[in-house]
Amino acid sequence: MTPSEPGPPAERGQPDAPPREPPPPLPPAAGESGALLGEVGEAAVARLRAEQDRRLHPLSWLFVLLGSLRQFALPLIAFVVFGQRADEDELWFQAMGLAAGLLLTLGAVARYYTYRFRIERGVLVVRSGLLSRNLRQIPLTRIQNVALKQGLLHRALGVADVRLESAVGGGTPEAQMQVLSLADAAALEAVVQAAGAANSTSAGEVAGNAALASVRPAAASEGQTLLGLDTAELVKLGLTSNRGLVLGAVGFGAFAQFGGEGFGRTIANTAEAGVEYAGQLGLGWPQWLLLGFVLLLAFLAVARAVAVLLVVLQFHGFRLVESAGSLGVEQGLLTRLRMRAPLAKIQRWTVYDSLLHRFFDRRSVRVETAALQAVNEQQALSDVIPIAAPTQVDALIERWLPDIDWGGWTWQPLHPRAWRRVLFPSLLLIGGLTALAALRFGPSALLLPVLLLPLAVLRARGLAKRCGWVLTDRVLAWRSGWLDRHVSFAEVHRLQGLRLSQSPFDRRHGMATLYADTAGSSPFTHQLELRYLPEAEARALFAELSRRIAKRRLQW
Repeated sequence: MTPSEPGPPAERGQPDAPPREPPPPLPPAAGESGALLGEVGEAAVARLRAEQDRRLHPLSWLFVLLGSLRQFALPLIAFVVFGQRADEDELWFQAMGLAAGLLLTLGAVARYYTYRFRIERGVLVVRSGLLSRNLRQIPLTRIQNVALKQGLLHRALGVADVRLESAVGGGTPEAQMQVLSLADAAALEAVVQAAGAANSTSAGEVAGNAALASVRPAAASEGQTLLGLDTAELVKLGLTSNRGLVLGAVGFGAFAQFGGEGFGRTIANTAEAGVEYAGQLGLGWPQWLLLGFVLLLAFLAVARAVAVLLVVLQFHGFRLVESAGSLGVEQGLLTRLRMRAPLAKIQRWTVYDSLLHRFFDRRSVRVETAALQAVNEQQALSDVIPIAAPTQVDALIERWLPDIDWGGWTWQPLHPRAWRRVLFPSLLLIGGLTALAALRFGPSALLLPVLLLPLAVLRARGLAKRCGWVLTDRVLAWRSGWLDRHVSFAEVHRLQGLRLSQSPFDRRHGMATLYADTAGSSPFTHQLELRYLPEAEARALFAELSRRIAKRRLQW
């Protein structure tokens, strides 16, 4: 079995390859816990390599208990507030609360005493469970992401949550250790990093063993910091971010869902009072447009301020470090995260620059690995370059992918009539807005399409002209967007699925859409979805990619 072949499922036991010794230690990138791989860290690595069962940190039960309380906090509060009907029930409620707390505490302590892990012949073996016992055997070379998380309490007690994610996690991490001492966490991260680096650079099992054996702690400790973000860069990142808008939409949806009829009545009464007051002022539709524009600017200003605050909380102290063929990121103000993934296991790259990015002369880069994440989990490596100058972004991409000829691609255009397809949804929207405005303002609203149609045509032509695709010997790339621009690309041997589709409108105009999928692809990110291609080109591209994928061995 070559290193490029996916190993057996983690639940089936140990891999079929000849036994290999666990990898020697590789320290993490310099950071809050990077210095631990001194004598204490080396002792932790030695304990991991001794093939003996290891326990979690003695305070692990406390963090498991706090996590359980967070999950049940809302039901417990509702039970206490709304469930008590009379004073005589107070004793019963106190007893129920004590019983629930006791059960959660016993469960947390039982988890600590029943959770064991060790590294044996290049495989992480995890045992857990009291009544229902689980055994997981995870080849180290299959682990896609290593994430360390530290909240305020974690940092005060010198511990960290550790998540190991792979492409076969089923939406949950392969292993989640809550919690380890910083020395054990750094040692486990170092061993996984060494295994991943050897697996990505060796050509066979023997070569992989040799690579693992040749790694030395002194050489591995020289992680190079490639990017850091100061406060000014964080402010720019917040101003270019839509996090404030997303938070506002989520908050409004939550109030609308749980606020009951009172929330709806409040919104309706406020809107009605505002319209009535504006009507008393005798505003015409130009004044209405101006008022709406001013309110929109005020809302955007508040949203951007909130976005800056959220960015500072998430990316404070950001550092991007490269070490032994892996990329590592440290970030966070209140909760510190340290995430790491081998370069060879990155499936897709996306370079993003919005209109505000270009105003600040900045770009962003996101990556996707094959690790499957649970919903609302944000611990996998993704934002490798949250914001940086274009020259710095280009230099880093050329450093990581020197063979793809980044910056020298010749982009292929879309179908000549693609702009008409882009324009059609805008025509429907303009027609609907005009109809609504005519009901309120009468015939004068017919000026609205006169103003909006030229803008819609300009957008459609600009968008169709900006979009394009590239297929080289190494990569498939797709760019889209007019004001907000995305360029996504993946190495051809990373592609796992192809789909050629045609809607009735596509068939009428002689167009087709080609979709290329990679492992772990998220539907909420910029996809390799090559739209509005000439049908002949799309079919030829589909055949060429199919031929290349069939000839190459799949690499995770």
